[in-house]
Amino acid sequence: MHATLPLLELSDFPSIRRKRLETLQVNLGYRCNQSCVHCHVNAGPSRTEMMSAKCVDDVIAFLRASGVARLDLTGGAPELSAHFRRLVQSAKSLGVHVMDRCNLTILEEPGQEDLAEFLSANRVEVIASLPCYLKDNVDRQRGVGTYSASIRGLKRLNALGYARPGSGLVLNLVYNPQGPSLPPPQTELEQAYRAHIGAEHGIVFDRLFTLVNMPIQRFGSTLLSKGQFLPYMRLLRAAFHEENLEGVMCRSLVSVDWEGTVYDCDFNQMLGLPLRLEGKPRVTLADLIGSDHSGNPIVVKDHCYGCTAGQGSSCGGALS
Repeated sequence: MHATLPLLELSDFPSIRRKRLETLQVNLGYRCNQSCVHCHVNAGPSRTEMMSAKCVDDVIAFLRASGVARLDLTGGAPELSAHFRRLVQSAKSLGVHVMDRCNLTILEEPGQEDLAEFLSANRVEVIASLPCYLKDNVDRQRGVGTYSASIRGLKRLNALGYARPGSGLVLNLVYNPQGPSLPPPQTELEQAYRAHIGAEHGIVFDRLFTLVNMPIQRFGSTLLSKGQFLPYMRLLRAAFHEENLEGVMCRSLVSVDWEGTVYDCDFNQMLGLPLRLEGKPRVTLADLIGSDHSGNPIVVKDHCYGCTAGQGSSCGGALS
């Protein structure tokens, strides 16, 4: 695995500061049932890093004390955590909106046979990764058979009411480019998704989020091995749009890793760049309780150009 942080360290990315915290994003662990080419986490079946029961208790305590409105669960495959369901139910009992970043194939994993029903019963928003609407592209990026399993998963969620009018069950899809390029316009691509998977499979969804592939971890290493890292960085920098700085996710979100350390975003987590708090070499959720950190500086490096290039990119898709 080629490290990309040394190539991102020296940066002229504009300084940005925090707004009010609205979303707590929790990475429950790096274990996953898939090993995708574009994965910025380097997640896979052989990863063993998973959040402990004590750390999950700390997350619940923070939600109770902070009043944060949204809990964004990610991984790896967050559902593989032994504490995933307890965390979801605890958050819902506190009135917190819960989002699950689901790879869809997890719905067919042994031991997860009732996962779709659990998500529906707890009214969890599903943000489902489907990096293309074409079978060959998805299988190339995520492994043979992934597309068919993903379609089965989407049909199952639709059957439970997801994305159906009046159900209140939200199902959003996520697109990633196949390689070192920017996503096409989100609105146009969403229409293409609807036309294809609607006509071919009868699938409905609420929104499509387009994400830029970040030049870190597995994807960054692949770029380096193919001699594409520097051209890709030039592409991101050339496509920088200052107006996207207003909406980048790190201004209203914090990311927590499997050990309980807090970061400005999931990408900084993967680069080992923790959130800065005066006098604290390692910030935990307990350090954030009872204080307002609006205005605090955000740790930025050259990978931040990925979130501000073109139409912008965040956990909620395009910014403009």
